Amino acid sequence: MFSDRFIQYIRHEKRYSPHTVSAYESDLEQFMLFLNPPGTAPQFSHPSQITHHDIRNWMATLMDNKLLARSVNRKVATLRKYFKFLLQEAIVTANPASRISAPKVPKSLPTVISGDKLTGMLDGKLDKENEPVFAENFAGLRDKLIIEMLFGTGMRLAEITGLKEGDINFYEGTIKVLGKRNKQRIIPLNTELVQLLKRYMEAKKSENFNNNSLTLLVTDKGADAYPKLIYLTVQKYLSNISTQDKKSPHVLRHTFATSLLNNGADLNSIKELLGHANLSATQIYTHNSVERLKSIYKQAHPKG
Repeated sequence: MFSDRFIQYIRHEKRYSPHTVSAYESDLEQFMLFLNPPGTAPQFSHPSQITHHDIRNWMATLMDNKLLARSVNRKVATLRKYFKFLLQEAIVTANPASRISAPKVPKSLPTVISGDKLTGMLDGKLDKENEPVFAENFAGLRDKLIIEMLFGTGMRLAEITGLKEGDINFYEGTIKVLGKRNKQRIIPLNTELVQLLKRYMEAKKSENFNNNSLTLLVTDKGADAYPKLIYLTVQKYLSNISTQDKKSPHVLRHTFATSLLNNGADLNSIKELLGHANLSATQIYTHNSVERLKSIYKQAHPKG
C-alpha cells in the first residue's frame, strides 16, 4: 500500500540514515501484517481505508504484548510520517495517525558507567584473572579503540560504524562524524585517543588485508565492522566493570555526556558534541547530575 514509495522517499529525498530507514520499514511491515494477517482474506487494499480506530487497535495489541510505551510511540510516529507523505502525494485525503494520542512514557534516567571504572579498565593491563584486558594483537587494539572512541566522543553506534579513515584530522586533533539526517559535526579528540588511533591504523596497515577498506573499524579479517560486532565488543568489556543490565554503546554515549556535565561543561556545548537537534534532548543529563548531588548531600550532610 505505497510503502515502497514512502521508503524510497525517506531514503533518497529525505536522506534518512540506513538505521532510521530500516526502523520505518519494519514498523510499516508490522502494521500492514496486523491489518492483513497471513492466511486471511485481505481487508485493506488501499491506505484510504485505514482509520484512527485501526491504528488504536494496533497500539492496544502492541501494549498487550508488553511493548514499551517508548517503542509504541516510535511506531505511531512512523505512521504519522507515512500518512503525511500520502497526503502530499494526494493518495489519501486525511491523516488518521494525527488523531492518535501517544501513550505516556515513564521518565527514566540514562544508564551510565562510572568514569573512574572505565578509565581504570582502559589504562590498566590486567583483568580479574590477571590477564590483559585487551589482547596484545590487532583485535585487542581495535577493541580498545572502540571503547575509547565511544567513551571519548559520545558517538552513536551507527556513527562509529560508518567512520572512514579520512574523517580523522590528526593535525587538528578532530574527527568528522556523519550523524542523523546526514548532519556533519566535528568532535575533538583527546591526546591519548589520537595516539591510539595512530597505533591502530599502523597495525591495520601491517595486517595487509586483501580488501584495503577505507572504513576505520574492520573485523579480524579486514571486512568493514558491522553494528553487532561493535555492540558485542562493548558488552564484553563493560561486563568486566559493571553488573547492570544495560551494557550497550549508547551507555558509553550517556557516560560521555554525564561526565562532561559533572565536570563543568555547559549544556549547549554538550548538545553540539552529541549532535542533538535541540536542547531538550540534552537536558535529560541534568537529571543524572541532580541525582549525583543528592547522593553527595546524603553522604556529607549531618542531616542528609
